[in-house]
Amino acid sequence: MAGEITHTKPNILQRLLHRIIMVRPVSMFFAPRMHRLDIWMLKLTRGKYTLSQLAGWTVVQLTTTGAKSGQPRTMPLIATVDGDRIGLIASSFGREHNPGWYYNLKANPVCYVDHNGKMICFEAREADESEYEKYWQAGVSVYAGYKAYKERASHRHIPVMVLEPKEE
Repeated sequence: MAGEITHTKPNILQRLLHRIIMVRPVSMFFAPRMHRLDIWMLKLTRGKYTLSQLAGWTVVQLTTTGAKSGQPRTMPLIATVDGDRIGLIASSFGREHNPGWYYNLKANPVCYVDHNGKMICFEAREADESEYEKYWQAGVSVYAGYKAYKERASHRHIPVMVLEPKEE
């Protein structure tokens, strides 16, 4: 059940790292690479850690069904955990288009999330207005870079996807 979103505020070193990451050239460098680095680190640590966690973020592994390919696609993402729900901000580092996982969830909303070593089936939907603000503010409170990404992506609406547990 959804409730108040609880999370740990970033410490001073994490805030410094956030400031570096949100600088446009740095985020544009990491945008196509960060998930690969996180996947490599997950393999190295047997699914326990990602590089993104150094920044203090909650990271989940989202498995979607490809919108075009129909194949499973797994991506480590920063998540906002809200009771049994999960919020995902589709910022794509402020790039021109929404991330591929967003389109995958729109086409095939049933997905799987590995969080803390536990795999759960979810159904995704786009956040309504009140949920959007709640998840957006929660995301910004742990990573101010989302504000910069929103400015960079002012030509598009940055979606927030809400994942709710699905009975299999």
